[in-house]
This record gives sequence, structure tokens and C-alpha cells, in this order.
Amino acid sequence: MINFMDLEKKIKKNELDNCYVFCGADEKLIKQHVKFITKKALSGDFIDLNYSKFDGSKVDFETIIDACETMPFMSDKKVVVVYRASFLEDSGAGKNLGDLKGDNFSLLNEYLKNPSPYCILIIYYVFSSDREKPSNKIKKLEKKACVIKVDKLKGDSLQKKCKDLFETAGKKIGKAELALFCSHVDNNMDIILNEVEKLVSYAEGREITKEDILAMAPQKSENDIFNLVDYLSQKNIKRALDILNELIYKGEKIPFILFMIARQFNLLFNIKLGIESGKAKETLAGELKLHPYICEKMISQSMKFTLKGLRRNIGLCVETEKTLKSTSTDNKINIEVFMIKTVM
Repeated sequence: MINFMDLEKKIKKNELDNCYVFCGADEKLIKQHVKFITKKALSGDFIDLNYSKFDGSKVDFETIIDACETMPFMSDKKVVVVYRASFLEDSGAGKNLGDLKGDNFSLLNEYLKNPSPYCILIIYYVFSSDREKPSNKIKKLEKKACVIKVDKLKGDSLQKKCKDLFETAGKKIGKAELALFCSHVDNNMDIILNEVEKLVSYAEGREITKEDILAMAPQKSENDIFNLVDYLSQKNIKRALDILNELIYKGEKIPFILFMIARQFNLLFNIKLGIESGKAKETLAGELKLHPYICEKMISQSMKFTLKGLRRNIGLCVETEKTLKSTSTDNKINIEVFMIKTVM
């Protein structure tokens, strides 16, 4: 099992494998490396005809095999990507071929004994949390495929990546400012991209200063709460509970987590109420003391709820707060029950 830096060295030397298996918690970072391999393998006017992508939780394995064994069109190689491959989970023990679980892992193993020489098969599986380890299934593939564990960027690697992102956005950043930015931003590529975009817009026409970074940097727990509420809006209770567990693991107290969730719902309610009353984004940002960029993000999130739903969730927050204060039951169970109720 190699890391992404070793992978980049191999690809720069034109050392391409027939199969790549990625695993890690940061899907955005995984996607960037999938794109890196694809750009290296495919060129010319027929890229779209030689590139296929499948949802690993839905597609049947025979479809993947057919795509891999179809000859490329006017190209030496073709690329087949299988994303969010749930069949790589150790828990995927069922035999539902349509869900790519159980027996499909065996079929993949069998295919890799003699893979198509003109196809690059790329499969990736996203961990549900930073603490998750590669499954036993992934480890079994190491002798047949190039397996890459994509860890969060740290230290010099993180600074280099952030510097590249600023330069791509047309903005240079000083060494000291870059170090400060990296120390304040959450180690998640989606968040990093948003924060770079926000700072570039904020410092339009001038260099980014330390004051800009400190003024714009959100509290890390605020990012987590935003994402938690976003998953609740999608009724994705599993991902919302994953973030809850991460917050608890980081040391946040459950009453504080509930307070932050309630604050988010209250802001979303006031934003949605304002939008439906015809208020402009700038007016709402001023009234709620939000940066325009943050306000815009929250407007988008508010569109995923109804006013009735937000009012109900605020009420659930109040009820749960009373429960936390008045009973001796497990606080974690109480907040989990609260979160489940918000998606019912």
C-alpha cells in the first residue's frame, strides 16, 4: 500500500498500472488523483469515448467487466472508474450483485488475475471517518493492484497544495501567511477549496494578509456543524452521526454540540424567512452579522428545508436541551435520537 506522493512519482515516470484502488476519508483528494491518472492515460480528441464511470453501490459487476474489456477507440488506453465502491467494505457480505457486494468482490479478485491490458480500472472507497482503517478486502488486493491510502495532507504537503490552489485562483500568498492559513483551515479538501475561494474574493486587488486570514477563518467546529446539518437536510443520518462522533472524539461536549446545531437551525430559519420576504443577501448578511460568503452558503442550505421543518427542528432542539439538563440518561443517545427525529 502506497501513499499519494509515491503515486505521483510513479505516474510522472509514466509507470501506469492496470488497476488502482484508492481508500481514504477525503473524497475530493481521491478524485484529484483519479483525474491525475486519467489525464496521464488519455489524450486526443476521443477522451470521452474512452472514459466510463460507474456508481460502485449500484452497478452490477458484469457491466464493469464489459466496459473494461471493450477495446479503446483511437487510443492505446481506456479508463473505467468505479466510485464509492461499497463492495470494498468488510461489512458488504451480502450476495446482492446489483449492489456490488458479497460475491462481486470475488468476481473482482478473479478479474484482476488477468486484467485487460488496454484498460485502467480505478476503484475507490471513501471512509466514513478519519479514524477508519483500510478493510481486509482492500488489503487482499495489494498483490493484484496498486492500492493507495489517501491520508489527509499535512505539513509541507498541505502547504504546497494550498499554495498551488491560491496560484491557480490567480493569487500569490506569502510564506508566513500560507503557514497561518494552513494552521487555521480544516484538513478537508472541500473546505480548503471553499476557504481559498473566500480569501481570494475578500482580498481582491491586493495581497492576502494575516489579518485577512484571521478575519475570515471559521472555527473548525462551525464547519463540522454546517456539514452535519447539511447531511440532516439530505436525510443522510449515517454521515451526520459520523460527524457527531468526530466532534465528540475531538473533545466537544454534547450540550455545546446541541447549542451549535440549534444556532444553525435558527440562522437558517431567519435566512429562509428573509429570503421569502424578498430581502437581498447583503441585507440578511448585515442583519445576521454574517460575512456575505457565509451568508450565501447558508442561503443555499436553507433552501433544503421548509420553514415548517426548520421550526419543528428548533422545537426539537429545545426539547432535547431540557432532556439533557433534567435526566441522567446517556447524553450521546439523547442527541442521536434528536438527530434521527429531525430527518423523520
